[in-house]
Amino acid sequence: MAFFDMKLRSETLGLATGVYALMPQKREGDEKLRVLWLLHGLSDDHTAWCRQTGIERYVENKNLCVVMPAVDRSFYSDMVYGNSYYTYVADELPKMIADMLPVSTKKEDNFVAGLSMGGYGAFKLALNQPERFEAAASLSGSLDLKAVFEAESRHDESFLRQAELIFGDLGKFEGSSNDLRRMAEKLKKENNVPELF
Repeated sequence: MAFFDMKLRSETLGLATGVYALMPQKREGDEKLRVLWLLHGLSDDHTAWCRQTGIERYVENKNLCVVMPAVDRSFYSDMVYGNSYYTYVADELPKMIADMLPVSTKKEDNFVAGLSMGGYGAFKLALNQPERFEAAASLSGSLDLKAVFEAESRHDESFLRQAELIFGDLGKFEGSSNDLRRMAEKLKKENNVPELF
């Protein structure tokens, strides 16, 4: 496996940011590689997957590129008071990676997964861009953020203050484009839900 530690300049974020990528040193033929977009959790960054898991071993011989972006504590969202991490991960980064690495942009070749906050991000990306992802996986994902806000309101006001910086008025969260339940129901009516794990 080849390991890339990239520092990219994001126009969307207005700053340099880190991305890790794993890919085979030798490709099978000239076909573009399938891509797993692997998203970190709230208390980690993009390095956690390589430091704390056997991701390199798991994807060896899979003819797969794994892309692991850094998004701070953003919940993979365009923050009300902060950076536009959703736009970065959903639009800008995929274009940059496709320009630099031999990866496929076809729906059937793109998958997204994440841990905790990254699980929320994985489903958010898949539900907001069902034309782009074949499947999404959430590992211990914070999927019902409304319930998380309610639970945290009893003992962690700093978390709620941070959530308000990200999402704005938490009373308006339900039914918004950040509400995974609403997005899933909308896609279900359209018969357009990607495979979710």
